[in-house]
Amino acid sequence: MPRRGLILQTRTHWLLLGLALLCSLVLFLYLLECAPQTDGNAPLPGIIGENYGKEYYQALLQEQEEHYQTRATSLKRQIAQLKQELQEMSEKMRSLQERKNVGPNGIGYQGNKEQTPSDLLEFLHSQIDKAEVSIGAKLPSEYGVIPFESFTLMKVFQLEMGLTRHPEEKPVRKDKRDELVEVIEAGLEVINNPDEDEEQEDEDGPLGEKMIFNENDFVEGYYRTERDKGTQYELFFKKADLMEYRHVTLFRPFGPLMKVKSEMIDITRSIINIIVPLAERTEAFAQFMQNFSESNFHNYTLVSLNEEFNRGQGLNVGARAWDKGEVLMFFCDVDIYFSAEFLNSCRLNAEPGKKVFYPVVFSLYNPAIVYASQDIPPPVEQQLVHKKDSGFWRDFGFGMTCQYRSDFLTIGGFDMEVKGWGGEDVHLYRKYLHGDLIVIRTPVPGLFHLWHEKRCADELTPEQYRMCIQSKAMNEASHSHLGMLVFREEIETHLHKQAYRTKSEAVG
Repeated sequence: MPRRGLILQTRTHWLLLGLALLCSLVLFLYLLECAPQTDGNAPLPGIIGENYGKEYYQALLQEQEEHYQTRATSLKRQIAQLKQELQEMSEKMRSLQERKNVGPNGIGYQGNKEQTPSDLLEFLHSQIDKAEVSIGAKLPSEYGVIPFESFTLMKVFQLEMGLTRHPEEKPVRKDKRDELVEVIEAGLEVINNPDEDEEQEDEDGPLGEKMIFNENDFVEGYYRTERDKGTQYELFFKKADLMEYRHVTLFRPFGPLMKVKSEMIDITRSIINIIVPLAERTEAFAQFMQNFSESNFHNYTLVSLNEEFNRGQGLNVGARAWDKGEVLMFFCDVDIYFSAEFLNSCRLNAEPGKKVFYPVVFSLYNPAIVYASQDIPPPVEQQLVHKKDSGFWRDFGFGMTCQYRSDFLTIGGFDMEVKGWGGEDVHLYRKYLHGDLIVIRTPVPGLFHLWHEKRCADELTPEQYRMCIQSKAMNEASHSHLGMLVFREEIETHLHKQAYRTKSEAVG
């Protein structure tokens, strides 16, 4: 993180001095080459007593002409080199001046200086160009994805309650890292190079020099975002040998909404191939087909494989079984419930050669626990609600996806080295993240994962069995419902005491 202020001023002075010296050198070389040569000891042609013919003078003139042509060529080459050096130094000085006035992302720290509307408009357009709007960004892993949040007229579906969040974490996403680095650098710029009209006492170091703060002097900061206004930052800096803190407040205002594009999308002729890999699970398949039939789907194709089950292989075969050209595919599982509106979301958010859709599924908890107060759980259709105690956004799952067949084949399909169930979806997801397609990642209201019992096999190692039980607990019930199960005996004892006390008071 460069220190500006004094360092920039020193560099600017040296650059100006260098420019002056180079200009002087060019002028000196020019005068030197243009001046006539004099040599007091050289004989002068044409002196009386010497006999020179016409050929002698022609040869002499030719020699002098070649000499001056050579010198002129050399001088032109030196002048060109000096001009190039002057241009490079001018560009360096301009770059240093821009770095002094402009932040890393093109935001000028100009205090209250006025900016023209054209400059602001140019900056806003540059922000759109930097964002993942028109072309996908190559990302290192699934943790670098910036997810969308979906909403309706009355509701917002967000991932803030997802299970992958931690109370303390490093800023994995690049946009978050860049934001914090820029904010700290802007705070240092404000401290080290205050505006002339700011009333601020100059602090001197132990040797009387100007005190310069750096990133190591940053203590802590706070930020909050009002989505219709901007982001506020409170930064605190402190030198190790001083008692005083330096406090800087920054605000990043949001710009106005800008139209990127407006288009008509016709989905009436968009066919979706729903591909479901299956091994056993006949009861779940019957439920799936019942839901499927209620949505007025009647065209089914069964592809049988006589081999050990492999989810990726099943989906690969299903994708390649279609021989009628381009088609939109929805990779689904037998324990997934989806609505017709969700299929429209698939059509709207996938585009061949441009976008793939990775919706976040809402995973339902065990209905026997969620609806323990009822005699029997309600029908599946009545369980499809987005509540904290009914389920959670399965933001660590990437198995449900909508993408075009051409994109799937171009990227190489699933990794066949992954055996059994699970893992192949993450590998495919990462392939898209490493490419140029835009990955649309967002929770959607019309996609549910139905609860089913998870069995932890006896042949698992103790560590594997423990992890299996943890996964089972995660999908079993909410935190509050699991707590009720843990403290069931304590709750029942309390209820018995309350009932006994009430009965005693009634008798007495």
